[in-house]
Amino acid sequence: MRLTYKEKKSQNKVNDIDFEVSHTPVMVREVLNFLSPVSGAVFLDTTLGGGGHSKLILDAIQPSGVLVGCDRDRDAINICKEKFKVHGNSVRIHHSNFTHIKKILKDENIDYVDGIIFDLGFSSIQMNNSKRGFSISSEDFLDMRMDTNSELKASDLVNKLSENEIADIIFEYGEEKRSRRIAREIVKYRSNKEIVTCEQLSKIVLRAIKKNSSTYTRIHPATKTFQALRIVVNDELESLKTALSDAVDMLRPGGRLVVISFHSLEDRIVKNFFRNASRLETPLLKILTKKVVRPVYEEIRMNPRSRSSRLRASERLEEVKN
Repeated sequence: MRLTYKEKKSQNKVNDIDFEVSHTPVMVREVLNFLSPVSGAVFLDTTLGGGGHSKLILDAIQPSGVLVGCDRDRDAINICKEKFKVHGNSVRIHHSNFTHIKKILKDENIDYVDGIIFDLGFSSIQMNNSKRGFSISSEDFLDMRMDTNSELKASDLVNKLSENEIADIIFEYGEEKRSRRIAREIVKYRSNKEIVTCEQLSKIVLRAIKKNSSTYTRIHPATKTFQALRIVVNDELESLKTALSDAVDMLRPGGRLVVISFHSLEDRIVKNFFRNASRLETPLLKILTKKVVRPVYEEIRMNPRSRSSRLRASERLEEVKN
């Protein structure tokens, strides 16, 4: 039976978390519940962002625990280094992609960790900085690089690829049914003028699907196109597959792995990885979330950016010795 608005609000009310819209880690209660951090434990945050999840984990593993964190975004690294400097050697921060977590832990002389978190959403730091080119409404350069040392930019894709290549990217990674129409409009526009800003691309998409900017409500019509370009620029899906496999190897038996994704492509990878690892002849993982976990109503109300988040968790099983 479908719940009414009032019933849903009552059922999902959260009293023990103070949500902040501007910089709020997603599903913090659920993350802590599944990770179960305790004093003295060693944890790895593969996507530091603003350090929201890390701060909560760090509080739980003190006084003798260790938190290792990494992020490919230099801005995030600088923020977290300042934020956690009072904790000294209890926090070890690395400017690195999560595809390198094995090397990161080796450099720290850590063989195994008790828990790992992946928060795959791009952070408020990136979203609120128009110069990074993630925001649809931004008048700044169409960039979308999480690591600004990388060469490939979103502007390279829309200005240099063929119409069919652009359409395929938007369809495959944005799951946008109108990809052909959008790609056609992109190529038509760039024949006269180079596409250099987020605002330009946004208007091109609106023109392609014949929508006025005032007619949409919650989700901008260009969202899927921007998502597709961002995924390709940052090689997000292949990186995730590699990192999940490495993460399992780095977990000690009983260690927990939590992944928060923000669209179906990521979630499908996580779901299939967990399922396959739990069905091996000698299973590596026990799935803790039979169904995907979504944020409660109150969190979505206070932090609209959390609405698309999806959480899955698993536990590393004891190794079977022959």
